[in-house]
Amino acid sequence: MNVQQTPVKETAAASRMAIADGDIHPSARSLNVLAPFLERRWIEHIQTFGTGPRHGFFTGPAYPKSQPGADRRDATPPEGGRAGSSLSFMQAQHLDANNIAFGILNPLAPSGQGFRNLELGTAMTRAVNDWQVACWTAPDSRLRASIVVPYEDAEASAAEIRRRAGDANFAQVLLLSRTGEPTGRRRYWPIFDAAIEAGLPVGIHAFGYGGHPITGSGWPSYYLEEMAGHAQASQAGLASLIFEGVFARHPALKLVLIESGFAWLPSFAWRLDRLWARMRAEVPHVKEPPSETIRRQVWVTTQPMEEPSDPAHLAEVIDWIGWDRLIFATDYPHWDYDDPAHAMPLPLDAATRQRFFRENARTVWGF
Repeated sequence: MNVQQTPVKETAAASRMAIADGDIHPSARSLNVLAPFLERRWIEHIQTFGTGPRHGFFTGPAYPKSQPGADRRDATPPEGGRAGSSLSFMQAQHLDANNIAFGILNPLAPSGQGFRNLELGTAMTRAVNDWQVACWTAPDSRLRASIVVPYEDAEASAAEIRRRAGDANFAQVLLLSRTGEPTGRRRYWPIFDAAIEAGLPVGIHAFGYGGHPITGSGWPSYYLEEMAGHAQASQAGLASLIFEGVFARHPALKLVLIESGFAWLPSFAWRLDRLWARMRAEVPHVKEPPSETIRRQVWVTTQPMEEPSDPAHLAEVIDWIGWDRLIFATDYPHWDYDDPAHAMPLPLDAATRQRFFRENARTVWGF
């Protein structure tokens, strides 16, 4: 939902209840901001060779965004720089204005995830994690960082998770949905093993570049198609985690699917159940219908919020998923940001409203 930002005093009045935000995107003004957290060799490497994305385009994403950096037009800090790069401006425009009591930081770019040069990816993700603490969570106790990991190098990822384990600045492990192989493959298992050891949920955010198109038949023509395709990527990853046995291996694993929608989940779970019932001999380690695993171990964030013409249809979808499975998220500061005063089109009773806007996040991240 892309809405015109209301004046701060009106937004605050509309959102008096303290709420949690499951998806906030901090951004570095430039790579220079990360330089204090990088060894000199990597600064020189980036200056000489760049970062080396895994997709076949020379620079940037495969599709230009509708806004530079996919940002809201009004989210650029007064001092300049990228949207999301100023803590003080984020505090005034979002955290204070919307009474955000707890927010999860999900850095996307530059993050070090998906780099072809795995050593550089490891160095960059460590730098981003140090930067999150120094520039975001230490100055503002409402914020919690995600452990950004170089997921194509599972051993390095596990080492980074263990390095941060027990640090209250971090609330989850962060992967992106478009990995080089399906997310449940054994090459990624050390990441989930380390997350469980650390007692941390795993968040899988839409986007990323594994070097493959978003579709099963090649590169689409438009950014619009790529945006719609994020649901497909999350579906493929979720099926892989179930059938490759990651959830069976880790029944305590908490998985959060971030920014890929959620209305697709009921029909997808029905299809998985039907196929599993007929072909379960192929995956004897999967002992229960996939829908039961999903309802026990998977949460979804609400941005983007599907908005059918009849709100009753949305209520039916959420009733199947469970009101305890939805985590409110704004996607600040991106163009499809959901204002908490307008994001939920259904009337909610006080208990459901509190669960939706705060308690579900508390269950997953324990703030």
